[in-house]
Amino acid sequence: MVENEVLKVPRHVGIIMDGNRRWAKKRLLPGAAGHSAGMKRMISLAERAMQAGVRYLTVYALSTENLLRPQDELDKMFALIKKNFDPNVEKLVARGAAVKVVGNLSLLPDDVREVIEQSLKKSPDKADFTFIMALGYGARNEIVQAANLAVKNRQEVDEESFSSLLYTRGIPDPDFIIRTGGELRLSNFLLWQAAYAELYFTDVLFPDFTNAKFDKALANFSARARRFGKV
Repeated sequence: MVENEVLKVPRHVGIIMDGNRRWAKKRLLPGAAGHSAGMKRMISLAERAMQAGVRYLTVYALSTENLLRPQDELDKMFALIKKNFDPNVEKLVARGAAVKVVGNLSLLPDDVREVIEQSLKKSPDKADFTFIMALGYGARNEIVQAANLAVKNRQEVDEESFSSLLYTRGIPDPDFIIRTGGELRLSNFLLWQAAYAELYFTDVLFPDFTNAKFDKALANFSARARRFGKV
């Protein structure tokens, strides 16, 4: 990868981590093995993003649509969160990161939510790098909740004040969104916040999205001219 001072490093990167189950299926492994491999890759990418000079990394870890999957698959995913969430928070915090979660945690089982909430208490409020997990997250749901809150508060909003009602308040909008796994859509991820994000799609399944492939994506972003609708 070219040295950071040569690259235009995005301040905030979002990753739609697609392909864990397909990765496992190709290897004749259970779906849970794909989710486990994806979680390990996620933490490694967070560490690489920190090294590259990214300030915020948001990963789409569990969508509202994912929560409609069969209960046995959900149980395995929840078990993975309960086992790994706290150690991963401690690992990232030890490296100087802050960790946050965005989404509707009330959609998760009580024991899973408690693990998440207790673990987040170990994170500083601010750091040079912030790792954000979207859990129980759906952008349409987020926007509807924000609109209802504005109505409840009898608040007339503009773009800035509306943004302050979203889960991501206080977090800058993503500059760059990466989707692995070959699909060409945002799938209800940061729809409001992604208005001017640069998009990058790759066929690589998420567990195979190595640090080198992440560096390649950052180099692609660096070569783009962002005009925000201007000439």
